[in-house]
Amino acid sequence: MRVIKENDIINAVRDMCIEANKIIPASLENLINESPDKEDNELGKAILCDICKNLTAAREMDIPICQDTGMAVIFAEIGNEVYIDCDFEEAVNKGVSKGYLEGLLRCSVVSDPLERVNTGDNTPAIIHIKLTKGDKLKLTVAPKGFGSENMSAVKMFTPSATKEDIIKFAVDTVIKAGSNPCPPIVLGIGIGGDFEYSAILAKKALCRDVSVRNKKELYRNMEKQILAEINNTNIGPQGFGGKVTALAVNIEEYPTHIAGLPVAINVGCHVTRHIEREL
Repeated sequence: MRVIKENDIINAVRDMCIEANKIIPASLENLINESPDKEDNELGKAILCDICKNLTAAREMDIPICQDTGMAVIFAEIGNEVYIDCDFEEAVNKGVSKGYLEGLLRCSVVSDPLERVNTGDNTPAIIHIKLTKGDKLKLTVAPKGFGSENMSAVKMFTPSATKEDIIKFAVDTVIKAGSNPCPPIVLGIGIGGDFEYSAILAKKALCRDVSVRNKKELYRNMEKQILAEINNTNIGPQGFGGKVTALAVNIEEYPTHIAGLPVAINVGCHVTRHIEREL
């Protein structure tokens, strides 16, 4: 039985919050760096080149890539041979607080959705816990900006819905979003489960490496088709027109009820941040 102390969790979450806001995953950065060569629109190409420069500047100047440093979303996979010697959620929130305050990251969380009073340290985080086998604690920290989050959608299809209906829903969601999510975007799609789990699947999809395609051919082909159709919308970089509206589409699926077919679309901007670490 491995024992994980409170400070181990606090320090890991702190460091991950800071790093995730300054350096995006390498596979996503590669797609962004390759995108100017895929863009025919001269304004779009110039915007993509500026985005590339912004990524480099953030790394060199040790500052956040985007002013919206997001609401902290934490996925935790806790092994059954791990003993956590503290209140886990409290430790995570302490880590988020330290990360945002010590990392000089913008605090964007309000304590009540209607009263709108800032908590001052970007807590509480959104925490998803899964129990697994083994003696590891795997943490994924995904700071989520709301320019893109606000463009997300959930639809409760009936089982009679076709693959084409789902593809149209995804593309229509992007068209409705327009320039708001700061394209080029990454699209996370959750299919199945129930109302709330489809949304969690979509968030998990955004945390999947953009170089990794769905294991099932059906969904792998849907990812490819949705990406192609989005890039034919002519929304383009930052909404100024062009071929590069989306960088990647990731689909995650789960069994569902015989009477339902939930589909969630979670929109991520080009700064779709996430970082993983094992303790």
